Amino acid sequence: MTVLLFGPPGSGKGTQAKDLAARLRVPHVATGDIFRRHLKEGTELGARAKAYMQGGGLVPDAFTCEIVASRLEEPDAAKGVLLDGFPRTAAQAEWLLAWLSARGRRVDGVINLVVPDEAIVKRLTGRRSCPSCGATFHVEFAPANGEQCSRCGTPVIQRDDDKPEVVRTRLETYARETLPVLPVLRPVAPVHDIAGTGDVAEIRARVFAALGLN
Repeated sequence: MTVLLFGPPGSGKGTQAKDLAARLRVPHVATGDIFRRHLKEGTELGARAKAYMQGGGLVPDAFTCEIVASRLEEPDAAKGVLLDGFPRTAAQAEWLLAWLSARGRRVDGVINLVVPDEAIVKRLTGRRSCPSCGATFHVEFAPANGEQCSRCGTPVIQRDDDKPEVVRTRLETYARETLPVLPVLRPVAPVHDIAGTGDVAEIRARVFAALGLN
């Protein structure tokens, strides 16, 4: 079963992806992980990816598709995958549909986590990280004043990615570049718009129900 997972930054995709991949018994394939693996292993694809990154330009769709194909062709992905972070553009979506079709495969379902922008902003801007032990938490649920790590006592920090102006820019980019992928997919695959608010278990239940996994 091949399932695509969509959702804006901070929508909880990572948490849901772990549970969903385990339930589907397919590998969780995240584009960033593929790039990092090729870079670490020093493959030819990794060297090309490094050149793009060091040049400061965007990685072309054609190369992104090539590096994703390298993962989809591995034996553990033969019976399906959970794709997270791909496709990001309409061109990538069209490539994926053609690639799967040529191999007698298809997109069996699309999960689109829908979370209001203001809820995302609140969720991400309240996040704090400990530079010492790596713990993360939200100030709304932190003990005391939320300025110190409850695990080791180190003063916590707000990552640059979690500052309000950066979060809003990321949301704008997602709306502009990634949401247009969904109209490409809707005519050929079931797209399930799932409310991404509530606790993790509630959202997981909605996702599983949409795919008939309950």
